[in-house]
Amino acid sequence: MRIITCLVIVLLLGSEMVRARQFQVDTAEVKADRPSYLLLDKGLQFRITEAINSMYNFDFETAERGFAVMRYNYPEHPLPYFLMGLAQWWKIVPDMENDQNDELFMRFMEETIDKAEVMLEDEPENKEAAFFLAAAYGFKGRLLSERDSWTATAIAGKNALKYMELSKGDEELSPELLLGDALFNYFSVWIPENYPLMKPVMALFPKGDKALGLMQLEEVAKNAFYARVEAQYFLFRLYASEEKRPYDALQITEYLHDKYPDNPYFHRFYARQLYAVGRGAQAKEQSLEILQRIEAGQEGYESNSGRYASFFTAQYYDRINDVPHAKEYYLKTVAFGEESESQESGYYLYSLLHLGKIAASEGEDKEAKAYLKKVKKYAKRKHPAHQEARDFLKKNKL
Repeated sequence: MRIITCLVIVLLLGSEMVRARQFQVDTAEVKADRPSYLLLDKGLQFRITEAINSMYNFDFETAERGFAVMRYNYPEHPLPYFLMGLAQWWKIVPDMENDQNDELFMRFMEETIDKAEVMLEDEPENKEAAFFLAAAYGFKGRLLSERDSWTATAIAGKNALKYMELSKGDEELSPELLLGDALFNYFSVWIPENYPLMKPVMALFPKGDKALGLMQLEEVAKNAFYARVEAQYFLFRLYASEEKRPYDALQITEYLHDKYPDNPYFHRFYARQLYAVGRGAQAKEQSLEILQRIEAGQEGYESNSGRYASFFTAQYYDRINDVPHAKEYYLKTVAFGEESESQESGYYLYSLLHLGKIAASEGEDKEAKAYLKKVKKYAKRKHPAHQEARDFLKKNKL
């Protein structure tokens, strides 16, 4: 249920940066009688670059200081409140199960909504105000879906759609506002393709174009200022899983890790993509660095990242037949999995499976049986790890 609802919220996140037309113009080219939007202020973009980069690099103190200055200069505009909420969002991203930043995130999104509503009341045709309303409601819905608050999710999504419609128009507001179109075009096709039961729901939406959505995401990733990293985030995930373009995903994750080396989420996915394309030694090096950062208590590095990093490291040692080190890191994967309550994850289950096989090869039949029975306990019966554990137990008469 959660994955389907989350995907719908991603649609509503078109919401996130508004459905707009695929245009890019310089601020100087905008018609003189058009409203002056803060989103298009190049001077502000220059001044806020350090804060934006600091946010994505998990230097939240520097980022929030910059956003606070913006709030002082533009106290009635929704932009600084939205960015302060976005900073809280990135504190949540590495470990979605941790809700300690939820309250502050919601507060900033509510303040964004309040400020934008005033703007829209004063100027009903203000596309920028509608953009921030759609964006704030979209992000609220995205978190609420993670918290299984389905009614609240639906309400936030409905509001996001309403303001998404209000934000549409002929204004050529720069690539910032193309992200919503891109997500809508892609996922409005992807969801019914992968979840047939959702077809009646998706029939209520306009028809999308998945190929166009991908092209639009690529444009935003290259040309936007505020939305660039968010577009790159969606792109590498789509390249890695849906589009079967692992090397393109690797290229983006490598770029993001190089640019934001202290972002644990980008670090984790860079290691994951190295592993996915068969660069085991490099994946191990990055994974060991992740584990060192967890041990040092670095911001955002936690058990979820540890589960990934330990598994990639274990796999490397397993492949070179270094059994003691492989066993050590499979055990770490299991420990991190239990710490993050991720017992149904593939890394956790396959670590148990490998530990069982190692124990059996060492003549520790009782220990091997315990590991394999644990796989059967946590894996669904149709999961490949469940089948492999059953077959191994039967073949070896454990």
